[in-house]
Amino acid sequence: MQTPQTPQAPRAPRAPRAPHWTIGDITVHRIDETPLPPATGPWLLPGATSDVVARQDWLHPDFADHEGTLRLDSHSFALTLGTLRVLVDTGIGNGKTRANPAWHGLRTDYLQRLTDAGFPPDTVDLVVLTHLHTDHVGWNTREADGAWVPTFPNARYLVSRTEREFWAAQSMDEPRRQMFRDSVLPVEDAGLLDLLDIAQEGTDIAPGLRLTPAPGHTPGHLAVQLSSRGETAVITGDAIHHPVQLPHPHLSSCADTDPRRAEASRRALLASLAGTGTLLLGTHFPHPTAGRVTAHEGTYRLAPVPPAHPAPRQ
Repeated sequence: MQTPQTPQAPRAPRAPRAPHWTIGDITVHRIDETPLPPATGPWLLPGATSDVVARQDWLHPDFADHEGTLRLDSHSFALTLGTLRVLVDTGIGNGKTRANPAWHGLRTDYLQRLTDAGFPPDTVDLVVLTHLHTDHVGWNTREADGAWVPTFPNARYLVSRTEREFWAAQSMDEPRRQMFRDSVLPVEDAGLLDLLDIAQEGTDIAPGLRLTPAPGHTPGHLAVQLSSRGETAVITGDAIHHPVQLPHPHLSSCADTDPRRAEASRRALLASLAGTGTLLLGTHFPHPTAGRVTAHEGTYRLAPVPPAHPAPRQ
């Protein structure tokens, strides 16, 4: 698969306080890694043409520019459930050899941002991986003395058993094998990766934390449900890449392993959230990143909910 030939993303400035949202007693922090270059949108969502995007005026200026170019980011979400410290997805990572020039050899302040938000790597208890794609597992490991070692040595890394077994059975190309060598296998070799059997209705990991199946982008893709004091939130992973997919749920990603199943998962998720007040947190959504799903003319829109202490647009 061809990736967009774009310059390496610039080193991102450090944000002293992470943008965050409150769901009952849970505070969810957005840990920024890097904005993705403009070429990402046409590559990732080829059906989201400038004309399609321009017809959704509510996408401007935050989610797309006025020429119809989508804005996308790479970030993680960090949260605390009681004494449990949780990180959802780990981005692209630093210093990794990648086929996509925008992901290759990054040098960002991600770990410092995570620490500034109150989550030093050795204090993280759980790392939830929505799926095993390159831009969601990169900070699973860091380089130390020429080797890739787990970044979060005291954490359990959680992934769907379906997801891991799918990739184990695949004849992967070299870029994907490289990703597994530097970002998945070292975690397995350290005995830190837990394979979970996820029930159709979801599986509770801890009070207030449920993992639910959202297959299609990959066979074992997960969404993350949070609940506290009657309030709820859902972290999308790549079940929804961009808010343009709310009015156009049929828009598929070039990286979907099963586009029809991905669309069915997306439609089911949006239908379950519309009008409920549940906060939707997009793993690749640019600022303001979160919002509430509302029904509109037979499809959906996102009513943005800005974070507290928002970081400036990069």
